[in-house]
Amino acid sequence: MHPKTIKNLISQFAKLPSIGPKTAERLVFHLLSRPTNELHEFSEAISGIKDNIKVCDKCFNFSEINPCAICSDPRRDTSLICVVAKPQDIIALEKARVFTGIYLILGGQINALENISPLDLKIKELMERAKNAKEIILALNPDLEGETTTLYLTKVLKQTGTKVTRLARGLPMGADLEYADEITLENALKGREVI
Repeated sequence: MHPKTIKNLISQFAKLPSIGPKTAERLVFHLLSRPTNELHEFSEAISGIKDNIKVCDKCFNFSEINPCAICSDPRRDTSLICVVAKPQDIIALEKARVFTGIYLILGGQINALENISPLDLKIKELMERAKNAKEIILALNPDLEGETTTLYLTKVLKQTGTKVTRLARGLPMGADLEYADEITLENALKGREVI
């Protein structure tokens, strides 16, 4: 039986994605073996995340500045917008080093099982930005939710007259952009197709 303080910390770690009770327990015991100064640094990093991180007004990515480094970069083509579901997707696409436009994070994908509808996503903001875009690239995961969201966005974006493309099928069905390698993402971006 663990002391209350250890049980509480295990419980907090277990709330994190992909962390079960056993992994949470291992993390707590690892922390107990570390020097106090390391624990203070760890604690400060966690507590500072909400104080130091902002959401970019333009793309909705996390950043320490607003607008973020990508949106404020004058070398970026602001008429080329890549739509992704979550911030991790931007990181994956940026590793490919071929996209020179800007991004918009939807904040998820349409998912009836989780009660996520188009009203829960940044579609209104996308429609506003589409007015000044020459191309919108839909870079959503090739799974059921991604395909549903792509179909919906294609339908509403066609009304703006803006060219709408999607990533090429170099990504396998059911894949997650966050875990795709740079070569696959590069080929997917270069081989995108009009919808």
